[in-house]
Amino acid sequence: MLPRHSLIAVAVLAPLLTSCAGQELAHQTAKGEVRLAERLAGKVPGAAVSCLPRYRSTDMEVIDRDTILFHDGRTTYRQDTRGSCYPHGSSSGYALVTRSFGGSGGQLCDGEIAQTIDTSSGFYSGSCSFNRFVPYRGR
Repeated sequence: MLPRHSLIAVAVLAPLLTSCAGQELAHQTAKGEVRLAERLAGKVPGAAVSCLPRYRSTDMEVIDRDTILFHDGRTTYRQDTRGSCYPHGSSSGYALVTRSFGGSGGQLCDGEIAQTIDTSSGFYSGSCSFNRFVPYRGR
């Protein structure tokens, strides 16, 4: 059992720590929204598709912990994942790992699970599932 003064310290500090984490996440979310608006400016969304055509990992852009863009020429596919792929809201220091199964021919499809790996430790750090992909076309 913790001494009484330790319990008091935990009770006082817990809301402050939670508040700081919430502010950081809100700041990252706001930055992500601005970046997303910049990347999709002038593009028009189309009907969602179940699978992406083959893609190169260099054509992938992480916007925030829940949003990934895949660029294919003048089309940008928006992926709003189920669950957060990136545990701390940033893709820095993490690699997104996907596996293709069955007849998908190397495509990424709705329902597939992606995992993140901490590149410094090599340990899995999070996972998410893909939704349908929304193509944005334009300039």
